Amino acid sequence: MTVPPGQCCAPIAREPLAEDTAAELAVLLKAVADPVRLRLLSMIASHAGGEACVCDLTGAFDLTAPTISHHLKVLRTAGLIDGERRGTWVYYRVVPEAVNRLGALFTPLASRVDTLHDEAAPSPVLR
Repeated sequence: MTVPPGQCCAPIAREPLAEDTAAELAVLLKAVADPVRLRLLSMIASHAGGEACVCDLTGAFDLTAPTISHHLKVLRTAGLIDGERRGTWVYYRVVPEAVNRLGALFTPLASRVDTLHDEAAPSPVLR
């Protein structure tokens, strides 16, 4: 992507975020704006098989189980992760669409266009 004359860098978005889209993305950003939740999300996303048992997550933190559960609930309420109870344990997995929305927000427009099959398709972040 070429930089228009008089600008220091190429724009990263096609247009400003709509009010409702900004509000939706703010919920996701608020959920990951905590170091513990950001680490939990990365641990779940990088875990073998694409999901992690809560028993795999708690040992990495010097926090009580209820505190870890609270952080997982915040991530789940925001729609970034989903969980399934199996016996006494809950297994969590990332919701790719939600995480991709966050990633697309910070991906330069040129990179997003290169990955789309149809360059005329709307950006996954903007509606």
